Amino acid sequence: MLPALQFSDDYYLNYCAKYLARRNTEARHTYGCACETSDRRARISECWRFPIVDTHHDLAEPTRSTTNAVSFIYDARGCSVSTVAVTGTFASLHQRIPLQPVRFLGRETGYLATTVLVPKKQVHIYQFLVDDTPTLDPINIQRATLDNGRIWSRFFTDGCAVPLMLERWEFQLLGPLTAHILPFRTQTGELFLKQYYDRLDRHAIGSQYRFDQAVGVVNFIDKVIAREERHHYGDYRVALSLIRDVLRQRHPGCEPADAPREAFVELYEQLGSGDVPGWDYSRYHEPRYFLQLLRRHTYTGAFSHPRNGGNVLAAGWAFLADRYRDADGNTLFDWERALESPLGTSPDYRG
Repeated sequence: MLPALQFSDDYYLNYCAKYLARRNTEARHTYGCACETSDRRARISECWRFPIVDTHHDLAEPTRSTTNAVSFIYDARGCSVSTVAVTGTFASLHQRIPLQPVRFLGRETGYLATTVLVPKKQVHIYQFLVDDTPTLDPINIQRATLDNGRIWSRFFTDGCAVPLMLERWEFQLLGPLTAHILPFRTQTGELFLKQYYDRLDRHAIGSQYRFDQAVGVVNFIDKVIAREERHHYGDYRVALSLIRDVLRQRHPGCEPADAPREAFVELYEQLGSGDVPGWDYSRYHEPRYFLQLLRRHTYTGAFSHPRNGGNVLAAGWAFLADRYRDADGNTLFDWERALESPLGTSPDYRG
């Protein structure tokens, strides 16, 4: 049985009240039609934050960080609800984990919550049992459709490398598209990454990361459009299909992802100018906007915290630390001092 944790009422209120306690009724948060305007989630600001996937510091193993504290929130205000429990693949599916009332100054707020520890790098599905009736999470924007057609709510933990939103061909096409943007495309950059990864224990981490993607940027994009920037999911679906069509027209003898480097150089110049021969402007009016979006996500993924799915094993930070040094050869970007084990060397911070 997976044990449930119960954090303080203040913890749950600090995380959820700001987003759930608003009284506005406008459907301002549809996330690019990911939910209908009549959907309750369209009235919730930043509903992608739920369930809460937070860090966890295990006092028994202070130098390791292998789990996330995942908190499930159910908003029962204005509802006649007796019991709420959660069940999902993070525990035995027959296990019902009850949610407890969240109180403020001794009075019930209408929120119910519980917390479980879930290993990092995983994706799970779940449902609430509201008075024994299976119910999708009415807050979480993420959904997963199973092979039998059943729909479940979904969440993923830090560093997850399981594809969620992008199809295989989209992953493959984004590989060269993002690699051309990053500084690792140079001979010096490619040599550094090769030497950096060669020093790692690939047998221990090879099943967790894809080394054919530059520092995991494509995985970062897959995760950011699944959660924080779900409203940009449509941009990728449409723009990538148009890029695939353009590359097939220009290079019919190979797969778009295998097109020569010169093809991507030409494509970048045309995307930047907004004039792409063969582009269907009726489907996506501004190709330059997609290039700006792709560049922002690429650089963010390469140099953000590895918990977000990119910057695999801090390779992006290691590149900056190696590249920028003072006159004495000391790095100007000593990122390890700011992070605890296992990534960094700080003995103080436990995030």
